[in-house]
Amino acid sequence: MNWISNVVRPKIRSFLRRETPENLWIKCPETGQLVFFKDVESNQFVIPSSNYHMRISAPARLKAMFDNGEYEDIAMPEVPLDPLKFRDERRYADRLKDARTKTGLVDAVKAGIGRLDGLMVTIGVQDFDFMGGSLGMAAGEAVIAGLETAVRRSTPFIMFAASGGARMQEGILSLMQLPRTTAAVQMLREAKKPYIVVLTNPTTGGVTASYAMLGDVHIAEPGALIGFAGPRVIEQTIREKLPEGFQRAEYLTAHGMVDMVVHRHKLRATLAELCRLLTKAPAQTPGIGAPSQLPVPAHA
Repeated sequence: MNWISNVVRPKIRSFLRRETPENLWIKCPETGQLVFFKDVESNQFVIPSSNYHMRISAPARLKAMFDNGEYEDIAMPEVPLDPLKFRDERRYADRLKDARTKTGLVDAVKAGIGRLDGLMVTIGVQDFDFMGGSLGMAAGEAVIAGLETAVRRSTPFIMFAASGGARMQEGILSLMQLPRTTAAVQMLREAKKPYIVVLTNPTTGGVTASYAMLGDVHIAEPGALIGFAGPRVIEQTIREKLPEGFQRAEYLTAHGMVDMVVHRHKLRATLAELCRLLTKAPAQTPGIGAPSQLPVPAHA
């Protein structure tokens, strides 16, 4: 017999029972160790003991990159919600609604313009928590809008890629975003503005086959999975065992596909230095453009 639920009066019972937040502890995907959420949050969502880089939401990533967390949102063009009226186990429209509720985003890509170490830059971020960061019409339009803004405002463009590939619920309309975004990258190149890509975990599928591998400089976060098809699919196709660490950031850097692997704590300074180098901008005056000291929030 449970004496708290059956004997103790309701008012006393509510006093004895304490609600514990679901995200109080985080389990490291690499080691299985439980880590206090606040410790991970204050460490830019890098597990302190294992150095494992966890995913960050698009708004949080933008806030962490721009000076003092301040930036101007880039308006995204409206697209048809469910052009093919697609349905599998559930309606595509319902899946979109759930993803928007979960992340607070309109779609998988969010872009903003502001100052990075005092230098004006445009940044686009792909959010893997929004349907696996899949590239559909809305996400494609967001990438293009970010690139067009960079050309119009004469700024470098930084793209944080994280995706499982094209969004199958939009069929050929999704695949058409590959050449469209590629053409937009070419437009930025013709304007002679830098295009820097940061490959985060994971970046795969059609995104890797398009704008994610067209940068002037390719940076990867430690341990990021980067490729077109996954390792298991490749092994089944070629019937051979792949090398250890195949398609991980460090392996690809050693084999020339990625220029550098940069820890998240050093990413902001590295991007600022690259933007200044590629635009021949003068060095930043000390004390101006300090990064935000606020902890990076996560989504619910």
